[in-house]
Amino acid sequence: MSNLPENPRYWLMKSEPFKYGWDDLVAEKEGTWDGVRNYRARNNLAAMRVGEQAFFYHSREGLEIVGICEISVADILDPTDETGKWAAVKVVPKTKLPKPVTLKQIKAEPSLADCELVTLSRLSVAEITPEEWSIICGMAGI
Repeated sequence: MSNLPENPRYWLMKSEPFKYGWDDLVAEKEGTWDGVRNYRARNNLAAMRVGEQAFFYHSREGLEIVGICEISVADILDPTDETGKWAAVKVVPKTKLPKPVTLKQIKAEPSLADCELVTLSRLSVAEITPEEWSIICGMAGI
């Protein structure tokens, strides 16, 4: 039985691997996605529900989706924020992608031209449509 909520939304979360990479999340078993200081990214974090899934994207180094994580705790305040206005979630690793999907591959796929990873390239937490999710999973070999 799936942990996905009814009508799940899908996400992409960026992290610089030298600061916090996929292997760090796997070692930690559950990580807090905090430190986001962009209003749209904050709103995306606040919209997440337990059981929804997100691509884990290595930014700056690699520029590729390397895994899938799942929201384990939603709707929490960012523990790094003293003002109380920034959101955070907790995530657990689910699947390392058999084949990482690079930004270059995503940009080369016409059906992903409207993907927020492409159109809002500086956004650290983006929404991914179900169709985009399916295409990217196919590109990854899952």
